[in-house]
Amino acid sequence: MTSVPTPIPSRTQYVLEEIKRRILTGRLTPGQALVETELAAQFGVSKTPVREALKTLAGTGLVVMSQYKGVTVRMVDADMAREVYDVRLLLEPEALRRAVRRGASLDAAREALTMADDAADTAERSLANREFHRALYLPCGNPLLGRMLDEVRDQAALVSAVAWAASPSWEREAGEHREILRLALAGDADGAARALHAHIASFVHRAFPGTAGADALEEAPAEEGQQ
Repeated sequence: MTSVPTPIPSRTQYVLEEIKRRILTGRLTPGQALVETELAAQFGVSKTPVREALKTLAGTGLVVMSQYKGVTVRMVDADMAREVYDVRLLLEPEALRRAVRRGASLDAAREALTMADDAADTAERSLANREFHRALYLPCGNPLLGRMLDEVRDQAALVSAVAWAASPSWEREAGEHREILRLALAGDADGAARALHAHIASFVHRAFPGTAGADALEEAPAEEGQQ
């Protein structure tokens, strides 16, 4: 008999989503301490939902819990970025290829692009870009593959937030997004997958130039079935 997961209490869920949003939009920066009492006062809750939210965020890799330093936003370095984006390179283009081949609707991806174009600030644009990528891989027809990509989604967004703060590349990425969607809507599954692979790889190369492995990521072959 399988057990039913216990729903996260609403207060904990609210605190969780708000802390995550602040991290992924740069309001909370890598290395910044997250003090339970301060967060509880900010959100008007007890320390219990804050503590539970931080535990969940530690499980997703957005925060780090240390016996000596307490809880801090996860630091982003080249090795962490390469690990996260390596997983995306292995899985995300293939998920998009499958979504296109099965004729899945990409209306959500189109809407996310519009949201990114109309965004009033970098925070809104960042969230819209995350939704764009998710809308490409989620209808792949394999729920497990979608969940695996969801697991690295927040960490990838953290890398992006740090890279964008140092060197904004919104316009270039927006153009790449439009080309990926154009190919997908045209039914070119392999072309869309190759374009997505190049998009992901080039971001790591630009964000962390000269990093060991960055060149290999960008130059990885994009043969059919190997993105």
